[in-house]
Amino acid sequence: MSESTNKVVVHVSEGMLGMRLDLALVDLIDGYSRMELQRLIRAGAVRLDGDVVERPGIRLEERSRVEIDFALPPPVEEDASPAPAIELPVLFEDAHLIVVEKPAGLLTHAAARNAATAGESSVAELAAARFGPMPSLYGEERPGIVHRLDRDTSGLLVLGRTLEALGALKRAFQAREIEKTYTAIVRGTPRFDSEWIEKPLGRNRAHRDRISILPEGVGREARTYYEVRERFEGHALLAVFPKTGRTHQVRVHLASIGMPLLGEKLYLPRNLRSARPTPSAPKMVRHALHAQILAFAHPITGEHVRFESPLPPDMAAALETLRASRGGS
Repeated sequence: MSESTNKVVVHVSEGMLGMRLDLALVDLIDGYSRMELQRLIRAGAVRLDGDVVERPGIRLEERSRVEIDFALPPPVEEDASPAPAIELPVLFEDAHLIVVEKPAGLLTHAAARNAATAGESSVAELAAARFGPMPSLYGEERPGIVHRLDRDTSGLLVLGRTLEALGALKRAFQAREIEKTYTAIVRGTPRFDSEWIEKPLGRNRAHRDRISILPEGVGREARTYYEVRERFEGHALLAVFPKTGRTHQVRVHLASIGMPLLGEKLYLPRNLRSARPTPSAPKMVRHALHAQILAFAHPITGEHVRFESPLPPDMAAALETLRASRGGS
């Protein structure tokens, strides 16, 4: 780190790739809180490789030179009026369970919060506010929750409203009796029209927020099957069927065979980290993964139920861009 009277210059290390800018600066700059650094970023006081950035949550994609100008005045505080309530679409509800469509950017439960998401709402909290208290199998911060989706993954979640239903759903997930189909838009060219990916997964020892492929006997069993639905130049639309439910499983497995999700930041292969999309490439501000179909035996009645969620607007728009590009080639 180098300093002048009002400016500080630091360099992003390889270990910080994938981190939010504000969190990286908390580690790099002594004496400043995350909130203070966020205000400086929004004021235009931070440059990445010479370019001003004003988004505290931007992900670091490559090693960069970061310059902070402490001489710039802080921004005027924004209106502190309450943020609009997040709508949680409900596809189905009865006395035993609820099926909801989680929007991208929403946490599944409060236990998943960290410094970057402190104060954010969760599916569990929104559901409890709407339907009343629900039981928990995993602790008080996970009421009604039996499975989860990543914060930036959209799609279907089932919640249990009674302890009996919650326990039965948990056993069904453990027995792999729940049918899950994800829709994914990936970068790269699939080698086959369908393929099994069977690679053990576990926490990365150096970066605890990440999951890595681990050797047999070290990582936990993880199995993913995919089928190609459409092919495009440098991209593909996949139907993905995770047969196990490991954290970040689909994201890590697809990235491991050179097909990271469109919009992926955390698990982007090294050879793609510096690649710039062409002007016609679809844009995604989050990874393009949607939990589209959920089917299972009702935990109380035994009736087979099936739910399907349409692609969210951002993924639908990216898909239309790919289709239009193919049609014009």
